Amino acid sequence: MSNAVSADAVSTPISTQPALGQPPDDAAQPDREAGIAALFDAQYTPMLRLATLLGADDPENIVAESFYQIYRKWRRLRDAGSAEAYLRSTVCNLTRMRIRHLQTARRHAVPAPVEWVTSAESSALLRDDQQVLVAALQDLPSRQREALVLRHWLGLKESEIAQAMGITAGSVKTHTARGIAALTKAMEARR
Repeated sequence: MSNAVSADAVSTPISTQPALGQPPDDAAQPDREAGIAALFDAQYTPMLRLATLLGADDPENIVAESFYQIYRKWRRLRDAGSAEAYLRSTVCNLTRMRIRHLQTARRHAVPAPVEWVTSAESSALLRDDQQVLVAALQDLPSRQREALVLRHWLGLKESEIAQAMGITAGSVKTHTARGIAALTKAMEARR
């Protein structure tokens, strides 16, 4: 099989999408830029906190990648109102993938004690009871932690949580109930 490409194939565009790194030639570019800028202003900090609470080791990169993903797919969104939900789902998915990657890497590395790393600034800002809660939250299985953070920190409905996590509403109820029970037990044990 030859890797040669004919001159016709090179000169004929495969899709109507612009090449990577080139601006699109349609009039939607200013709308996309304004929409992304508004979304960034409103959602960067909440998404950073979401990634941190879900256990991301590098939440800034997770959020940056999420904004990049939504920037690339902006024209395919049905409406600009769905951008926040898409962004939230992307943060959850990327955090999950990063945690899985780290677990795989750790299996092949020399074992070391795993501790949830917090910055000195965030530790200083948390009261003692909040530090106990965050530590207990980090000990939960990832699905339970995600369900609890999305429900009680972001205040999302079950259907929105199900969409963000890519599971059914019934599974959301199960993960939330089990997470609350485990969190309650862990909190009582730490007091």
